[in-house]
Amino acid sequence: MKDERRTPVTVSERVRVALRETVGEQFVRDDAEARAAYAADALGQGHPPDLVVIPATTNEISAVARLCTEHCLPLVVRGAGTGYTGGAVPIRGGVVLSLERMNRILEIDETNLLAIVEPNVITAALQTAVERVGLFYPPDPASLDSSSIGGNVAECAGGPRAFKYGTTKRYVLALEAVLPTGEVVHTGSKAVKNVVGYDLTQLLVGSEGTLAIITKVTLRLIPKPPARATLSAAFAGVRGAVDAVTSLIARRVVPAAVELVDGESLRAVEASLGRAVVPPGAAAMLIVECDGMQAAVDEEIDRVSAACVAAGATEIRRAATEGEREALWRVRRELSIALRATGLLKINHDVVVPRGRVPQLFDAVEELSRRYRLRVASFGHAGDGNIHVNLMVNRDDVGELQRAREAERRLFEQVVAMEGSISGEHGIGFAKAPYLGIELSPEEIALMKRVKAAFDPAGILNPGKIFP
Repeated sequence: MKDERRTPVTVSERVRVALRETVGEQFVRDDAEARAAYAADALGQGHPPDLVVIPATTNEISAVARLCTEHCLPLVVRGAGTGYTGGAVPIRGGVVLSLERMNRILEIDETNLLAIVEPNVITAALQTAVERVGLFYPPDPASLDSSSIGGNVAECAGGPRAFKYGTTKRYVLALEAVLPTGEVVHTGSKAVKNVVGYDLTQLLVGSEGTLAIITKVTLRLIPKPPARATLSAAFAGVRGAVDAVTSLIARRVVPAAVELVDGESLRAVEASLGRAVVPPGAAAMLIVECDGMQAAVDEEIDRVSAACVAAGATEIRRAATEGEREALWRVRRELSIALRATGLLKINHDVVVPRGRVPQLFDAVEELSRRYRLRVASFGHAGDGNIHVNLMVNRDDVGELQRAREAERRLFEQVVAMEGSISGEHGIGFAKAPYLGIELSPEEIALMKRVKAAFDPAGILNPGKIFP
């Protein structure tokens, strides 16, 4: 296989003129500032594109795709650029197609409980809009204030509420998408039940922009829960917090969210916020939220509290106001920012294991920290087994960087041995492509490549992603 990272790309003047005629001169940029702005996502790595094209309609996107296929130009689709695996950035130039102008909520259908949106609608904006009419869109990635629905669909984003409500794929009913060859396809429908042919909708969900360009999304909504209650529980160590999660599941409590934060992460967020978030001596924290009918919520949050006490919680704080609730959730949503603020290189992995294996996962992380002499900060969705394991490394220490690379491969091998996955939310992109074979067999990878070729025969759409 040729090395796509080294193959040179040349965008001819003829192509540049055609693109300007298609979307308008002001929406085709090749200045240094624009090329730098679209060269990386939250991972902080990538390659500048040759051109940035910013279309406003499906027809414009179709024309751009046909042009890129005709001239064998790499075409990388970008939403809000909040991904952590380099999925929305070029690796060797070409064209970045930014969807930033396609940011409208087209319809909120209160009768059929659905919303139709363009791909660059921000997740929090959609949630706010549907909640105004008593409806609810559950998926809530930590980056909900900046991440887009199209990106959430492309990565099958999760978030804290996945424990009770599931990930993005459970809410995608239908898609409009443009194939790399320019054809516009419509998958799924507004109907809740639809078993006609292959499920192309779910095939595109989580495909990381390698199969098609999503231009419209039909999402399932549910009634907004009328009540919710939130608490935090502090523990002397991670084991107590993990035991509390196991205990509440055994009590048949299904909270909307169960988030765990370890001691390394707590120290970083306290430094970032400039205040204590747990009592002195605490080295782990749970944030638990229950929602539903008021009577059920009251009972569930009491059972959660009892499970935490039984597991050795040193302090339990129940949010009495919306402001207190927001303060608790701010701790969780500030974690990635706080860890980056340490000045260390944050090598972020979103591994996931079956819920019952979460204690084993934390044991494995502790062993990795000792064995490879690394600082490790772990936090995440303990209710569904999806833990963000962050290797915190001095970027100037060559030996430490090498140990971190060895540790991440060992982490992935252990997670797969626990019947888990090397990525629960962030996808593969190019950052995790070298590790794909740890989880998937050669036969499975070959099958996926055949699917890719069926959608994208010229191989122009998001090249160099997923497959090593």
